[in-house]
Amino acid sequence: MKILILEDNERLGNLMVEALEQKKYRIDLFKDGKVALKAIDNGYDCFILDINVPGIDGLSLLKEIRVMDASTPAIIISANVELDTIQEAYSKGCDEYLKKPFYMYELETKIEKLCKPKICLVSLPEGFCYSMEQEILLDGEGEEVKLAKKEILLLNLFTKNLNKNISFERIEQYVWGGELTTTENIRALVKRLRKKLPEDTIENQGGIGYRLHYEH
Repeated sequence: MKILILEDNERLGNLMVEALEQKKYRIDLFKDGKVALKAIDNGYDCFILDINVPGIDGLSLLKEIRVMDASTPAIIISANVELDTIQEAYSKGCDEYLKKPFYMYELETKIEKLCKPKICLVSLPEGFCYSMEQEILLDGEGEEVKLAKKEILLLNLFTKNLNKNISFERIEQYVWGGELTTTENIRALVKRLRKKLPEDTIENQGGIGYRLHYEH
């Protein structure tokens, strides 16, 4: 699991990183909201945001996150216990509000509850089932189909945006983590993933991107 943490208190930030890395989570820690904003589309499974930080505050960052990503869980951590602030946090899309100071166990429990990928996140056509937790596909006969790292990231992006057009630029940002790549590399990745999915599941979108076609 990959987690973005926005926390400008160096001691608390380092404690969270140390505790969560022991859980085998991958952590990116940011102290400035403007810097974190540039990274929010880098394939995170969970956002942990303090409110009062330099640059862009945590609630404003959460609003930006929800414009691009309506489903990835977000946990607000703050010493602010004013009802108006808590209500604003939930109205902007936070899933949990954790009041400082907190025990690290509380944070770990909320992450486990909210953010840990579920078995069978989405059922694909023809009985295929995608398991984020096990990083496999189960085909119509229950056979495992292994996925490479970038295939996992690409399928994560598609399943978060079922039936929505995904541009080459967004695939590059999400799968390659902001590193530059070529259109040919993206097309090659899509081609490899297509071979592991039912026919016509991934559709071309006029040479500008792709979408995962899925009918419930």
